[in-house]
Amino acid sequence: MNRFILAPLLLLAGCNLAPPHSRPALPTPAAYPGDGPDGTQAAPGLSYQSYFPDARLNALIGIGLDHNRDLAVATAQVAEAAALARIQRADQLPGLGASANAVRNRTSASDTAGTSVTRTRYAGGLLVPAFELDFWGRVRNLSAAAREQYLASAEGERAFRLSLIRSIAGAYYSALETDERVALAEATLFSRQEGLRIAKRRLDAGVTSALDFRQSESLLTQAETELAGLRLARAEALNLLQQLVGGPIPDTLPAYLPLDAQRPPLLAAGLPSDLLAARPDIIAAEAQLRAARANIGAARAAFFPSISLTGGLGYASTDLGSLFDSDGLNWTFGPSIDLPIFDWGRRRGNVDVAIARQDAAVANYERSVQLAFREVADALAGRRYLAEEVAAQQRATAAQREIARLARTRYREGVAGYLEVLDAERNLFTAEQALLSLRRQELDILAVLFAALGGGVGTDGPHSRN
Repeated sequence: MNRFILAPLLLLAGCNLAPPHSRPALPTPAAYPGDGPDGTQAAPGLSYQSYFPDARLNALIGIGLDHNRDLAVATAQVAEAAALARIQRADQLPGLGASANAVRNRTSASDTAGTSVTRTRYAGGLLVPAFELDFWGRVRNLSAAAREQYLASAEGERAFRLSLIRSIAGAYYSALETDERVALAEATLFSRQEGLRIAKRRLDAGVTSALDFRQSESLLTQAETELAGLRLARAEALNLLQQLVGGPIPDTLPAYLPLDAQRPPLLAAGLPSDLLAARPDIIAAEAQLRAARANIGAARAAFFPSISLTGGLGYASTDLGSLFDSDGLNWTFGPSIDLPIFDWGRRRGNVDVAIARQDAAVANYERSVQLAFREVADALAGRRYLAEEVAAQQRATAAQREIARLARTRYREGVAGYLEVLDAERNLFTAEQALLSLRRQELDILAVLFAALGGGVGTDGPHSRN
């Protein structure tokens, strides 16, 4: 080969043709909007057991992490990606095989000047299959791409675990909400049944009118209708929770805490840049970007000669008893070179495909960062304003409870009609139900914030990229 061609090839030998990896610029503001309350506990180093105060919820999350079928699929996909990475890494090392054979053949008389010949040949030895000398980094980049795909799968599984924790918590809070709303509706129903009984006695005694009795009756039917709907919602919430945990809910779980005792510790929001190392979906997107860039290097390497080595060492003889004598020793060794010349643009097309996939990986990474920023910002806003809404609804419920008490007192004293009692009772029931719903929404957003900030899925401690 001409030395003017050989010199640049030697300079390229051993280099990496993949683009150097660098993170894209952060496509979000440098800080989250708003100035709400902030905590000191960082989510990435906090386990769900330390975050959620309800032992029953933690037990359900543990069951779900062990038995959820969708998570089992994600775990199997991680194992598949790990195996593929091992397969690709094996191509970086020469293989070694052993073979042995016995061949018996007969040569016809026409081929041996009138005398047929029958021979038996025995052979055995070690073989090195064709092994590519990775001068241009093609095999190395393919191995790196497979490894990054495995890391992306592992982080994807962790992201699914966080999503499952959030979903189980949300379904659990919905079940608690419907339980408490059913209990409230049942207590209200009992109270209104008693009110209807008293109204009937007053009607029979001529103390009150039929209108008052019918209004009391309508108040009872409202509670009955609400109770039936809430029982349906409770059944659906329990069915969803059972699906998420992957099977029947055991009867031996710890007792639950009421909604107003479920509030977890206040988490520190940190900065958007902290999400790059905390959010598994962002880490997975960056691993996919690394893989795409490694594939560019592998595609570029196809423009250069491929050099392979094969070899073998063994023995061969026509006599099995003397197979391993020194006279039977034989060996082979041979390099081969594959020099691409013209392929109608196939290799150029492969490079263009790899570059396009890198561009898509960059966009996917930036989209993941933006989505994470929005989720955290929304959760922080929800944490602040839902807390204010719950506090306001608590005051409104207390005021409505006092209004209902005064309305009943005024009615008994003959100062007001039963319509005033009817409106007050309806408003109180609505206010109490709304308060329970707001408490559940607040707990939901706190569970979302834990997952959005990259909370831990196991024991307390920081997550590290393997």
